[in-house]
Amino acid sequence: MQWLDLLSDYTFQNVVIGASLLGLISGPLGCFAVLRRQSLLGDAISHAALPGVCLSFIITGSRDMGGVIIGSLATGSLAALTMLLLTRKSRLKTDAALGICLSIFFAIGIVLLTYIQGTNNASQGGLEAFLFGQAAATLRSDLWVMGSITLFTLTLLAIFWKQAKLVTFDGQYARSLGMPVNAIEAALTAMVALAVVVGLQMVGVILMAAMIVAPAAMIVAPAAAARQWSRHLGGMLVIAAGIGIVSGVSGATISTLSRGLATGPLVILTATAIVIISLALAPGRGLLWGFIKHYRQKEALQKQQLLYTLYKHPSASRHYRATFGARMVLSKLKRQGYLIRSSDGGAGWALTSRGEKAAKQVVATFEEVVT
Repeated sequence: MQWLDLLSDYTFQNVVIGASLLGLISGPLGCFAVLRRQSLLGDAISHAALPGVCLSFIITGSRDMGGVIIGSLATGSLAALTMLLLTRKSRLKTDAALGICLSIFFAIGIVLLTYIQGTNNASQGGLEAFLFGQAAATLRSDLWVMGSITLFTLTLLAIFWKQAKLVTFDGQYARSLGMPVNAIEAALTAMVALAVVVGLQMVGVILMAAMIVAPAAMIVAPAAAARQWSRHLGGMLVIAAGIGIVSGVSGATISTLSRGLATGPLVILTATAIVIISLALAPGRGLLWGFIKHYRQKEALQKQQLLYTLYKHPSASRHYRATFGARMVLSKLKRQGYLIRSSDGGAGWALTSRGEKAAKQVVATFEEVVT
């Protein structure tokens, strides 16, 4: 009955739907930011959205969602385009340009926020919530706006899918085909700004960056996790969207069941847990699989070394008793039928007919490499 009451709760429904929309849009767009090596892009745009939020309040005198969206989109896009201009017209690298835009625009936002707090305007209450998000304040009308932005952005991405993919992986080739590379890059950047706008109400200016990309300092993101599970861009986008949705819904559910815990940070922590699991267990790329592969390669090398030595120098086998690793490999070779105990009653080993055949192949391969 408790779960039925929870599912029928108006606030919980709004938070879950909003978190799902956030994950749906931030995951795919984050993939393009990560693959374009612009991991700070979401960070810069999200921090640059704060001046837009403040300017919207100064102009309209209220925290109207429509004004907030327009203002944050304007300043976020301006910061992104400034970054592109700096990298094109100067010798600054992308990370340096992103860092400059992030710090300057966020500083302007803090100054404007301080100015608003000094005006004693009664409507300013809760304005600072845009720093860390206030998911519980999401209204059904906000969801329609968020859903419209998400649908528009993903539709635009689907229409220009081939162009976006080519520019992301080989911009020079796309330019040689006559594609407007600068315009496509600007469009991708603007779409990331739209994703930031969608997440402002849910997780805020500070934490929205983590839903777009993966700042190495503290949090990773759906795109980083999806990169571990797929080698193809299409699969990566689908997985990133799924991880984003799961993170949003899980964070919202935990926040609702545990009174007093903020939704935004819980969404990020859930995504972090998924990324840690992905980094550890993803087939072919996970740390666990890397460790297993390294162990198998090491074991195969030891096997070849032992077979080579026993074939060339049979009397040397008694010296392998000193190391634990060698004893393990010797025992395994014995189980596989490559070795037997020496017939002289000593502690040495001798090759079987199967082992001698394998040793000859190892010796031939080694001598071929040497020559």
